[in-house]
This record gives sequence, C-alpha cells and structure tokens, in this order.
Amino acid sequence: MLAAVCVLAFLLSACGTSRPDASPHRPHPRQTLITPEPPTVREPKQPRPNVLVIEADDMRWDDLRWMPNVRRLLQRRGLTFENSFAPYPLCCPSRASFLTGEYAHNHHVYSTQDPFGFASFHDRRTIATVLQKAGYRTALVGKYLNGYGQQPLRSTGGSSLHYEPPGWTQWLAGSDHVWQPGETYGGNTYDYFHLAENVNGSIKSFPGRYSTGVTASQTRRLLTELGRGTAPWFIWWTPIAPHHGSPVEPDDPRPSLRSDGHTTTWVTPARPDWVKGRFDRQITHGSGTPLTGSAEEDVSDKPRYLRKLPELSLAERAAEAEVTRQRAESLFVLDVQIGHTISRLSASGQLQNTVIVFTSDNGYYLGEHRKRQGKINLHEPSLRVPLIIAGPGVPVGRRYDPVTTVDMAPTLASYAGVRMPGADGIALNRLIAHGDTGWDRAVVTEGMMPEGKYAARHRLGLSPLNTRGLRLGRWKLTRYSTGEVELYDLKTDPLELMNLSRVPRYAPVLAGMKDLYRDYSDCRRHECRVALPPAWRLTPAEERRLTRHELRATTRYFSQ
Repeated sequence: MLAAVCVLAFLLSACGTSRPDASPHRPHPRQTLITPEPPTVREPKQPRPNVLVIEADDMRWDDLRWMPNVRRLLQRRGLTFENSFAPYPLCCPSRASFLTGEYAHNHHVYSTQDPFGFASFHDRRTIATVLQKAGYRTALVGKYLNGYGQQPLRSTGGSSLHYEPPGWTQWLAGSDHVWQPGETYGGNTYDYFHLAENVNGSIKSFPGRYSTGVTASQTRRLLTELGRGTAPWFIWWTPIAPHHGSPVEPDDPRPSLRSDGHTTTWVTPARPDWVKGRFDRQITHGSGTPLTGSAEEDVSDKPRYLRKLPELSLAERAAEAEVTRQRAESLFVLDVQIGHTISRLSASGQLQNTVIVFTSDNGYYLGEHRKRQGKINLHEPSLRVPLIIAGPGVPVGRRYDPVTTVDMAPTLASYAGVRMPGADGIALNRLIAHGDTGWDRAVVTEGMMPEGKYAARHRLGLSPLNTRGLRLGRWKLTRYSTGEVELYDLKTDPLELMNLSRVPRYAPVLAGMKDLYRDYSDCRRHECRVALPPAWRLTPAEERRLTRHELRATTRYFSQ
C-alpha cells in the first residue's frame, strides 16, 4: 500500500495538479468500472448513412500536408482526430483490427508473413458481415490482408486465390499471389502499374494502368451502382499509396553505405510521370530527419536495436529526402482521385447522406531515432495515423480524446444502428457529437519485431508479440522480450529522446505503468474499456494543451 501511495504522490507532484478524487487503487479490469459504449448518433426515423472508408497504406499523420483535396473537402467540413493511433503499426494486424474491432492479441494476426498474416485471420465475423446483416450492401476495393491470394485458407488449408470472404456484396481485392511459369496473369497488389485483383471470384489484371487510378475508378463505379438502390452501402477503398511497390524507377534512391559498413536499401512507391518532381522544392530533407543536425544525437538510452544504428550519412540523408518526395507524390495522386470521387458523390446526390472516413493502417519512420524506414516499433511516428470523419451529423473541428483502429468497427456499426460483437474498442459517436471528455483510456500497443534477439524470445511464451506497452495521455511505456524498457514523459519530452526507465526519480511512475500494463496488456472486450485511475487521466484542457505541444514541437524539430 505504501508503494501505491508513493506512485500517486509522484504523479500528482509531477503533473502539477491536485485532485481530491485521485485514488492509488487500480480496479482490476474484470471489475465493474467500465467505460460504457455510447448510443448511436442517428434517431430511429433518420435514414442510415452510406459509409465510405478510404484507408491509405503506411501514411504518417503529417503526410496530410501533401493532400489538398482531403484537407479542403474532408478536414474543413468534418472532424480531425489529433490523437489517432494504430495500436499494432503494421499493415495486416492493423487491417484485421479495423475489420474486427479487436487488438492483435485477440484476433491473432501477428504479422504479414505466413502463418501470422492472412492465413491466421478468422473472417466469420467482421464489420462487413455485421453491416450486411443490418441491410447494407458492402464492397472492398483494393488491398485486403497481406498474403491474400497466396497464403492458404485458415478454414480448409486450400488456396485463397479465388476465395471471397463472407459479408461482401462486391469483392475487388488485390491479390498477393506469386505467379508461377505457365500461369497467365502476372501482377500483384504492390505492382503500381500491374495490379492483379480477385473480382468477385475471378482474377483480373490491369497491366500498364496505375493502381490508384484503377481502384478509384472502381470505387466511383460502385458508389454509382449501389446508389441506385434504396439500401445503404459501405465501401472500404484501400489504395496502397504511399506503401513501397514496384516497378523500380530510374530516380529511386540507390543503396547507401552506412558508416558501420552495412548498406541501407531504400524502398519507395512507383508514381506516374506527371507527378514526378512536384514537391522537389518543398521537400529538402526527410520528414523524420532535421535539415541540419542529428535526428537523435544520443541513443545510449535506447534499446539495442536502435543503439546499434549509426548517424545517417550524407548519402543517406539525401536518399531519405527522395523517399519522402516519392511518398508525397504517390499521396498527391491519391488526393486527386479522392477529389474526383467526392465530386461523383456530390453529383449523384449522395454526399449529404454519406459518412466519409479517411485514415491509414499505420504510420512510418523516416529517420526518427536513426531508424531509416519502416514501422512495427512503437514510437510516435509509427503509432500515429491520420483520422478524419465527415458527413451527416458530424460537426466541424478537432477532437483530442484518444481513438484507435480498434474503434473503427464499433463506430461504423453504430452508424448502422447495431453493435459490433466481441469488440475491444468503443463506438466514437458520442465523442463525435458531443466533444472531448478527457483522456481516460489506456491504448494498448503491441508488435512483433523480426530482429533475432527479440524474435527468439517469443518461444518462451504463448504469444509471438515481443514488444508491448501502453500509451497514455502523458506517459508511455514500451517493454521488450529482451527485458529492455522505454518510459517517456510526453509532456517534457514529446519527441521521445530521453528514456526515463533507469532514472531513479521516475521509479514510481515506472512501477505504476507496469501495474497498469499488467491490467490492460491482455485485455479483452469490456476489459479494454475500463477507465484509468484518476491520477493517470487528463482533462480535455490538459490533453488538448499537451497534444498541441507535442505536434508543434515535432514539427519544429524536424523543420530546422
């Protein structure tokens, strides 16, 4: 009990506040302190809205600056969520969370690779099956789960090449099939100029056509066709921009030699010729690399996988700038197509009754913490994703309460007047309609690192997840299977440059965060919605002030 009181005393002094209702007692998630699910926004007599979800691939929260149509047509007429996170920042687990409303430790899609990618996904109950049962016509256009078309079916072990999951009225999904000699189609999900799709059970390919334009045209055709009926529709449009993909292009950055003798091989998206060079003057350095100086001078307090990384060389800094340019160009192409799509909705008279969601499956490192590229790890560049919602009943403005990928399925189900069974997340409709209530939720973070010393440890446990933690409003904890720990105070260190896990003064916070971690890390359903103890919460004013400080400080640091 004395230790708990010490933790509380430290939190109150560190936060500079005093709350008479603060208690050191942490109720176990299986007790009754549960954040209730909000009711739906619509009244019984109001028509259920159409829903268009546009989910980019590997798009960072700050990449919105390259998308003027999204800012003008969605952000200015809807809500921007400033604390939007992908709890497992990797394509396949994140998309499985979008479909189910569950954390990865519950849906068990742990990676992009067999057996933890598409092959591990249980698709009997998804937002598509729930909405279809509620009377919606449903469509997927674009990328599905990594390995679809190549990895075997979970149910039978058979081929997934022609497989159509339940719940989808129209199915136009990119295929990851590796074509063998004698097979006729070619192309795949990640070939920007040769998309291969499963179109309602039949394989079709589109050689010579840019995939963003292909999926955009298909989306517009579907919203026109589905709009002719009386039942509402749900379309999940999932273009691959700005994810890296083929073909290799002449202006792609070449491999760079690091100062430690290793080589960095850069990955970029392909783009049509008309957009190349558009941001050359604006983008002078990588988004996660300052114009001058180091992204992080001292990494001695970081886990080993970061400590071993040297400073970026001049060649690497130039390559990082080019990667940032090419990603921005691919997003601008998508932005143009989003503009055309919203115009089609408006011309057809459907815009006023369509909820549009724009988001990404995960963020992306572009030099932060000396990590050249990629995701999976749990720092802010990887965790943070854009989220904008616009449409009927959605006010204009910003929200600062935390939202996550696992909240998407419950939210979409709520618009249809139903609930998402088995969800760990919450419906966001009350937050949308009535505003922030404060940061009282724990965001559970998790990942499966491929690095040998980390990955080997998963054999000791039941789960392959080897990096896990919690993201609160001010404090952030990440634990590794090697025993390494990161603890950050985002109020004083928004860029996560100083790991406090071994600083004696912060031992009470570390102990308290570990207690919370034990309560939440394996949560399921209502357990994930247990409110934080009062001492760990933020008021709406506190979370707004802290978030604005974090975003301003990050922008300022990497624009110097």
